[in-house]
Amino acid sequence: MASDRIFGLVMAVLALAYIASAHHIQTSFLSDPVGPKAFPMIIGAVGAISAMYLVFRPDPDPEWPVLRTWAALAFAVLVLVLYAFALRPLGFLLPTALAAALLSYQISPRSKFAAIAGICLSVVLFLVFKFALGLGLVAFPAGFSG
Repeated sequence: MASDRIFGLVMAVLALAYIASAHHIQTSFLSDPVGPKAFPMIIGAVGAISAMYLVFRPDPDPEWPVLRTWAALAFAVLVLVLYAFALRPLGFLLPTALAAALLSYQISPRSKFAAIAGICLSVVLFLVFKFALGLGLVAFPAGFSG
């Protein structure tokens, strides 16, 4: 029970810090009525509410994951951090395909299907983000196309 309460308090503090940092997002005079602050503040509020639930209603007998699960989580976090650093120099498609394939393989260790899932997810997300949402994504590095 104590571990849930400690985790809940830590997460509540992080959620409040996230909300506070959302207040510092600069808005232009031409932004939409909701503005860019709304979504991060909603995410922070949901996180704070969820954290408070852990504080006030902890699991009476929490089961911690085994070491293998912790290793899988650490690998997933490492993949996502490397993905974030690889986006700018390598473009969107290659890092996204690689990260999605690695995470797919971690879920179901079948390399052929993980590679197909990574490539398909990368292409579909690029098309949605670039053309449906109008984001300025770069598909490949600048010198890649010649």
